[in-house]
Amino acid sequence: MNLRYCPTPEAAPASGQPDAAVVIDVLRATTTIGWALHNGAAAVHVFAHLDALRQAATAVSQDKRLLAGERGGRPLEGFDLGNSPVAVTPAVVEGKELFLSTTNGTRALERVQAVPRVFTCSLNNLAAVAARLRAVAAGQVWIVGSGWEGSYSLEDSLAAGALLHTMATALGSDPQTLCANDEMTAAGALWQVWRHNPEACLRLATHGQRLQRLGNHDRDFCCCAAVNSLAVAPTQVRPGVFGLG
Repeated sequence: MNLRYCPTPEAAPASGQPDAAVVIDVLRATTTIGWALHNGAAAVHVFAHLDALRQAATAVSQDKRLLAGERGGRPLEGFDLGNSPVAVTPAVVEGKELFLSTTNGTRALERVQAVPRVFTCSLNNLAAVAARLRAVAAGQVWIVGSGWEGSYSLEDSLAAGALLHTMATALGSDPQTLCANDEMTAAGALWQVWRHNPEACLRLATHGQRLQRLGNHDRDFCCCAAVNSLAVAPTQVRPGVFGLG
């Protein structure tokens, strides 16, 4: 297995296609997607653009859908939910279809929509995603960080490195033998530095600091930093739609 880390959607190769892609947006889209499906959401539809989201949502009756999303970390006006993993409780999302658009994560998911197998990953579900990659025998894997508006993000790279080490343990391999580029090697080293206190890394990251300026997001940070607290691997079941596969 070869793991190539692309720190932003724009860094993903313009040509060629891997066997599988894993998209990471620790703060907070892929964390929220994981918890929504764990807590009983019927599906999560992801959109880079709000007009497309609103149009697609009309196909589902109002009592069966929830509009969720943010821009710049702030909830969108008129939407049912923002982008907080602690808000997608069973009482709120069970049996509902979520229509989600975020600043960065849903753009990354759109970038790899045509890849045969697409999974979402956060610090919460590293082992579950590693198990799915083994199960589908993916040889070439792109790990795509969402970044921040085209720029590198510390927290997504932390999770990419964590996934590398989780995958290496599952395969009984040296992590370095799985790295297909320097970015993957660097992400692996980052995880070694912060693995005993990932929440501190999330709070140090520029987007973590942005969220702290916007208000009290302590519960979100605690949730997003909880390694392997989920046993689900959200899977693209059709373009732009995620379920439990």
